[in-house]
Amino acid sequence: MKCVQFESTGEPSRVLTCVECDRPSPKHGEVLVRMLASPVNPSDLMFVRGAYGVEPQLPQSPGFEGVGIVEASGGGLRGKLFHRKRVAVLNRAGGNWSEYAVVPAAQVIPVSNQLSVEQAATFFVNPATAWIMIQEVLKVRSGEWLLQTAAGSSLGMMVARLGHSLGFRTLNVVRNEEAVADLKAAGATEVVVFDPAKDSVDELLSSIRGIVGERKVRYAIDPVGGATGSAVVKELGHQGRMLVFGTLSEQPLQLNPRTLMTQQTSVEGFWLGNFMNDRNLLFKLKLVKRITRLILDGVLSTSIGETFSLDQISQAVTAAEEKARSGKVLLQIGN
Repeated sequence: MKCVQFESTGEPSRVLTCVECDRPSPKHGEVLVRMLASPVNPSDLMFVRGAYGVEPQLPQSPGFEGVGIVEASGGGLRGKLFHRKRVAVLNRAGGNWSEYAVVPAAQVIPVSNQLSVEQAATFFVNPATAWIMIQEVLKVRSGEWLLQTAAGSSLGMMVARLGHSLGFRTLNVVRNEEAVADLKAAGATEVVVFDPAKDSVDELLSSIRGIVGERKVRYAIDPVGGATGSAVVKELGHQGRMLVFGTLSEQPLQLNPRTLMTQQTSVEGFWLGNFMNDRNLLFKLKLVKRITRLILDGVLSTSIGETFSLDQISQAVTAAEEKARSGKVLLQIGN
């Protein structure tokens, strides 16, 4: 079978190759999935670079997300239940960029036939993260402000649409002016442009205060860190909460403990894999049903850009990091 592998960490376009691999066999509690498609996400590329929270076991195949058909089970109730089903695969160890992948049965969930292969392949990382952070963890209510950084991303657009749909207000921080119109079209309440390489933090703080006033914001999500994420912490109001779910700047947050003390604010980490691992099957099935409806309604749908085969992996990862790209890059693996 074909699979994408890397034998050393580094720039994805240089270290990733498509090679022939042995088809894996599932052990008890695992399933063998014939992969249909898998997106190229920022987390995948960080994993290849050795900058992700999961250590690659070299040689390693990337790919945390995707969709496929359960072909075989190594034993266990879930494996039998899911046999021959089309499933979304949240592969915590990586390995979905392959014609076949073996994963614990707990990491696959059947998905509706109403969803296209493209939407099923991108079901978890962005749509589930957006919904869970906003509604399951923060529980943002209608009329409240939610501040998000890196708002021009695929997930950021989903959060803006979710706010428009559920009635909470979004204050969206982006680095480039080009993202403003798209966010407004998605239903964003307010958009602030801030590039830490060119703009001062004081300018960002002033813009935020000009929008939300003295009350500040109660909820925030940040995948950036560094100067941007640190500034957001300062703008949290009384008992405000910020979820950190990425490290795009590769810079740490700088916090004054007194900021947390006087406002009784909190900064928490969010990792989708850990959250899902702690939930039972009934919760996951209900979550899938809810997210499926929101995807079909266009609220949590993913815009798909270019599609590549496994043999075209260098072109795929290069395209995924182009600033001017429109839509998620997808690896088309099987039929």
